[in-house]
Amino acid sequence: MLSAASIEKIEYELSKYPKDRRQAAVMSALRIVQMERGWLSKESISEVAKYLRIPEIAALEVATFYNMYDLEPVGEHKITICTNISCMLRGSDEIVEHLQHKLGVGFNEVTADGKFCLKEGECMGCCGGAPLLHVNNSQMHEFLTTEKVDALINELNKG
Repeated sequence: MLSAASIEKIEYELSKYPKDRRQAAVMSALRIVQMERGWLSKESISEVAKYLRIPEIAALEVATFYNMYDLEPVGEHKITICTNISCMLRGSDEIVEHLQHKLGVGFNEVTADGKFCLKEGECMGCCGGAPLLHVNNSQMHEFLTTEKVDALINELNKG
C-alpha cells in the first residue's frame, strides 16, 4: 500500500495536469515510490497504476523502458556510469574497470555489504563533462578520473 507521504507527493504531481490526464503523472509517481522503497517491485508498480487509475501495463511499460527505474533491489548507492561514445572516447572504460575492481562487482551487481550497485547507463546528456556518472539518479559527477572516483567512493562510504 502506498504510504501517506507518497500519496501526498503523487497528489502534488497530479495537480500539474488536467484531472482526466492522471497517466501524465506516472513517471513522477514511479520515481516517488522508488525513492521511498529503494526499487520498484511488480507490486509497487501495480499500486501506482491502481492509484492513478490507469492500466497496470501502462505503468509497467514506463518502468521497464527507462533505465532510471530499478526493478530489483540495488545497493544503498547506485552508481550509473555512462559508457556511450562521448564518455568512452574520454576514458569511461578505464573508470568502469577501476570501479569494478575497487567495488569487486560487475554491472548489475551489488556489493556484499549492500552499499553499492554498479550500472551501465545510456547517454546522460552531458557529453561535455565526459566521462561522468550518476549516484542514485540525483548526483552527477563529471570529468572523472580514478582519483575522483576514489574520493567519491570514500565519501559515500562515510555517509
